[in-house]
Amino acid sequence: MLYGDFMEWIKYILLGILQGLTEPLPISSSGHLVLFKNLFNTNMLTDVNFEIVVNFGSFLAILLIFWKDIVRLVTAFFGFIFNKKKRNEYKKDFKYCLLIILGSVPVGLAGVLFKDKIDTLSGNMTFLGVAFLITSLMLFLVKNSKGKKEDYDITYKDAIIIGLMQMVALLPGISRSGTVLVGCLLCGLSRKSSLKYTFMLYFPVSVASMGLGVLDMMGDSTIASLWSYYLVGMICAGVVTFFSYHILSNMVQKGSLWKFSIYCLCLGIFVLFYFR
Repeated sequence: MLYGDFMEWIKYILLGILQGLTEPLPISSSGHLVLFKNLFNTNMLTDVNFEIVVNFGSFLAILLIFWKDIVRLVTAFFGFIFNKKKRNEYKKDFKYCLLIILGSVPVGLAGVLFKDKIDTLSGNMTFLGVAFLITSLMLFLVKNSKGKKEDYDITYKDAIIIGLMQMVALLPGISRSGTVLVGCLLCGLSRKSSLKYTFMLYFPVSVASMGLGVLDMMGDSTIASLWSYYLVGMICAGVVTFFSYHILSNMVQKGSLWKFSIYCLCLGIFVLFYFR
C-alpha cells in the first residue's frame, strides 16, 4: 500500500516537472505528454483536471515573470478607453494590446471550429512523430534570424501572420512557443521582442482554455480525493516553468534555437521508429 502511494506521488511529480520543463520551451508540451502516456502506458494523462491544474502552475510562473508588463498593458488598455486626457500617453501600449488580441483570434476560432478533429489526432503516434519533425524544421529555418523590429514596431499584418502560425500549434507535437517564435523572427522582430510577444500571446490562450476547463471541473467529485496530488503537480510545474523560461530566454538571445531543432529532430525520428 505504501509503495503504491509512493509511486503515485512520483508519477504526479514527474508529470508536473515534465509540464513545467516543456511548456515554455519550443518542443511541444502537449506532444511530450502524449509521448509519456504511450511510453509508460499510464492513464493519468487522460485526467483532464490534472492537466488544467499543472497548466495553471505554468501560467502562474509566466505571470510572475511578466507581471510588470501585464499591469502596464492592462492599465494602458483601459486608460486609453476611459481617460481621454492620457490617450497620447497610453497610445503605444494600447496598440500593443490590440496586436495581442489580433494575434490570438486565429487560434481561438480554430480551437472552437476544429476541436473535435484535432482531438482525434492526439493518439496518433505517426502524426506526433511528423509533428516533431515539422517543429524541428521550423526552428532550423530561423537559426540565424536577427530582426530589428522592437515591441512598438510590430504591425497588424505581423500580428495576423504570427496568429496564423500559432493556430498551427493546436496540432499535437507542434510547439506553440516554437511556432510563434518562428513567426515573430520571420516577420523581422528582434529576438528580445519575439520572446516577449510570444508569451504575451500565451496569456489569452491560457486564460480561455483554463476558464473552460474550470467549468468542467466544478461538477467532478473525484477532485476532493486527489487534491494533494494535484497541488504537488501544480507546484512542480510552476517552479520548473520559471527556470525553464529563463533557459529559453538565454538561448533565444544567443541564437541557439537550432539546439531545440536537433532535439525535436531526434525525438521525431525516435517516435516514428519506436511506434511504427
